[in-house]
Amino acid sequence: MELDKKIAVLIDADNVSDKYIKYIIDEISNHGTPTYKRIYGDWTKPQLASWKNVLLNYSISPIQQYSYTTGKNATDAALIIDAMDILYSHNVDGFCIVSSDSDFTKLAARLREAGMYVIGMGENKTPKPFIAACEKFKYLEVLASMSSSPSKAISTKESHKQGDSKAGMTSINKLIEVIKTIITEISDEDGWVFLGELGSTLNKRFPDFDTRNYGYAKLTPFVSSLKHFEIRSIKTSNPSISLKYIRNKE
Repeated sequence: MELDKKIAVLIDADNVSDKYIKYIIDEISNHGTPTYKRIYGDWTKPQLASWKNVLLNYSISPIQQYSYTTGKNATDAALIIDAMDILYSHNVDGFCIVSSDSDFTKLAARLREAGMYVIGMGENKTPKPFIAACEKFKYLEVLASMSSSPSKAISTKESHKQGDSKAGMTSINKLIEVIKTIITEISDEDGWVFLGELGSTLNKRFPDFDTRNYGYAKLTPFVSSLKHFEIRSIKTSNPSISLKYIRNKE
């Protein structure tokens, strides 16, 4: 099961604010169990002082890395070396790399080549190559906003604006076209596709796809809001479980 995954959480303190740590740890619990929790930075710098209480509260190990040369990011190198050491220890099933820095693109790709489950987390400014190198990518601003107001839905206009953001978050219009194409490709003779299979395919094509990016906690209400698809619900022997299918509207 996915929740049994052992995940190494490696955080780049130079590119992540301490205000996001609760949302990072909460999100990781949806994917597995964090067995390594390390954060990298030059802790002699006063701007990292705000991390002190956060690290104690969440049992995160700070890794000291002095800045040897101006303009060179020694923190990135330390995180990458540790990640490879952890990989070869064979003690984890996946990695969570928390940074908005494209320097970790090659690391994410290498870990996936080794069969690791790789989650990326960063702000909206995260470059597209790093997002694409991860199996899944979560925007920290979205995690924070949805955690503070989980029932609040973002309007379609706001969602579309988010989709056109610098981060490359997929726009609503593009998602509609892609969903139509996926349904055409994998549907049965009557045009129906299991909604869970659609969600899985979307994640494979867009690592940063998450219904929370558009203000919806679940896939069903998000797809319903697009107004381009029919959704059918089939009851099972378990009253609390129903199977949902989707097809393109004619």
